[in-house]
Amino acid sequence: MLKYFFSALLLCSVTFFAQAQSREELEKQRQQLRKEIEETEKELNRNKAKTKESLAQWRLINNKVSLQDRVIVNISKDLRLLDNNIYSIQKDVNRYDRLLDTLKQEYAKSMVYAYKNQSNYQFMNFIFSASSFNDAIKRITYLKSYRNYQQIQGENILRTQELRKKRIVDLGGSKKQKSTTLQVQSKELATLESQQKEKDRILAELKKQGKTLNNQIAAKKKQMQKVSNAIASAIKKAQDAARREAIAQAKAEEANRKEREKANEKSIAKNDAKDNTGSSNTKSVATTRVAAPAKKPAGVSVLLNSENIALNNSFEKNRGTLPWPVEAGYVMMHYGANKLPSGSDIVITNVTIASDIGNPVKSVFAGTVSTVLSIEDMQVVIIQHGKYFTTYSNLTGVNVKVGQDVNTGQTIGRVGADLQGVGAIDFFMSNETSNFDPEKWLRRK
Repeated sequence: MLKYFFSALLLCSVTFFAQAQSREELEKQRQQLRKEIEETEKELNRNKAKTKESLAQWRLINNKVSLQDRVIVNISKDLRLLDNNIYSIQKDVNRYDRLLDTLKQEYAKSMVYAYKNQSNYQFMNFIFSASSFNDAIKRITYLKSYRNYQQIQGENILRTQELRKKRIVDLGGSKKQKSTTLQVQSKELATLESQQKEKDRILAELKKQGKTLNNQIAAKKKQMQKVSNAIASAIKKAQDAARREAIAQAKAEEANRKEREKANEKSIAKNDAKDNTGSSNTKSVATTRVAAPAKKPAGVSVLLNSENIALNNSFEKNRGTLPWPVEAGYVMMHYGANKLPSGSDIVITNVTIASDIGNPVKSVFAGTVSTVLSIEDMQVVIIQHGKYFTTYSNLTGVNVKVGQDVNTGQTIGRVGADLQGVGAIDFFMSNETSNFDPEKWLRRK
């Protein structure tokens, strides 16, 4: 029984250690969430100082409320761990209580027995009544073992009382931690309520703007469509140029092949003339044929050639680790559907990154500038990376030109103001068929 109990105690200790580790992980997550909340709060305050209520503020306050929700969920998980720990410790204390009752009862019985048989006469009589000398030795050994057993019983009682005392201390510590965590949860809930009020206030102000905001959103959609059309045009232009280059190269190779064949035929004719003058040993000269250029297998991009295939493969290998086009900023709109204050969604095929007006915008990977154009009051740069394209829209001060090779991290322009006067760029990633989510390719912040 005692062996089983201490095995169970060891298992409880391991469980407690695992829970302590989980609580440490939760605390790290909570610290990271609070750091993100602080950064979001700074951005929100900066936007308040620059402009009236805008979609940027709406996005920031939504992010802030979402982060605060995650903090509260984190604390709730922590409380569940503490509850489980308190329950586990209480079970240990109850086991100790039952074990102590058993140990004390057994110890009391052994003491009563020892008291009744404590006279030297009975002790000697027990030994001398042995049937043989060996039997007498065994009886002496038994009596010594019995006395040792009594001593061990007493030590077990003391040890168990000490372990129970420690678990009582642990129980008090866990209850205190729970009380402190509940206070933290209460404060965080109050903070969430305050943030929700701020969110409702911004929403009400945006709804007051009504028609103005709707016009800005409609204009934004038109801009995005124009940029998408420009991307499609740039891709088609690159494909057409690649096809023309491939055709020109094939024609040049064919012309070279024909010239080599003519030269080979002349050489054969000359050798034949020599043989006809009387040479008895006629040597045949094989005509050298040059194979026509092989066509690209089905599914291989027309944009890939010997010059950019290595760059293309390197671009693919860096999926998830590409740098952001701006060093300081936050995502204002994600790829896909984005909720608007009106309750409707705006679907975009890019990611909109807010950043201070004038901040440098950098190429996320090495490549060649495919297109530089102006759409309304903003500038757009499209860079080709093999069969992939990255597009940087809503720029000012563009300092690259078509055909120029750029490196990873090279500044290509600066952040411009959007329709609401907030600094932001629209970042697209495309292949030959469609746009795709840039955030899956950029490194996590």
